[in-house]
Amino acid sequence: MALRVAILLSGRGSNAQALLDDCAAGGHAQVVRVISNRPGALGLKRAEAAGVPAAVVDHRAFPDRAAFEAALHGALTACGAELVCLAGFMRLLTAPFVEAWHDRLINIHPSLLPAFPGLDTHARALAEGVRFHGCTVHFVRAAMDAGPIIGQAAVPVHPSDDADSLAERVLAAEHRLYPWAVRAIAAGRVTVRDERAVIEGWGPPAGPWLNPAQ
Repeated sequence: MALRVAILLSGRGSNAQALLDDCAAGGHAQVVRVISNRPGALGLKRAEAAGVPAAVVDHRAFPDRAAFEAALHGALTACGAELVCLAGFMRLLTAPFVEAWHDRLINIHPSLLPAFPGLDTHARALAEGVRFHGCTVHFVRAAMDAGPIIGQAAVPVHPSDDADSLAERVLAAEHRLYPWAVRAIAAGRVTVRDERAVIEGWGPPAGPWLNPAQ
């Protein structure tokens, strides 16, 4: 039976589109609901175009974070979600919510964690002069951008890069990595042991990768 996936987003939903397309093509998972905390988010239209039910749980409609998260939890439970994917969901989730979805809640972050948690990752990477940048899919924990790492994708930093060009290269990698992570989870190949994600049946790529090239 296909894994039942819900996607939480706040904006344009390009990673949501990658998940929608991959799940529809592969049959390993079914996106059963796309939820945004912002009315009018482009990601909602992407869901509707894919024939997936879309909903809004507007955080501004609730008196506090606990009430908002209770409504969000109820919406996810009602659609039978087994895995929740954060795809540009711009709200920090509290420890009780994260614990309720322990090891069933994943996120994609535009850096090679634990480097550059938080916002403005591409500009910060360039400011530090790193030679590789990238993205990370991880299980969510209460601390911001923390949790067992499922997979990472690295891209080279070019001498001519600005934040926008680097972001574009990383985003293309995100669109490959996130669907792969969902496929791996759906196949039962991801387990968490001692707060480390163990991936069965996949090994590391050949390397090393050098930048500048030698």
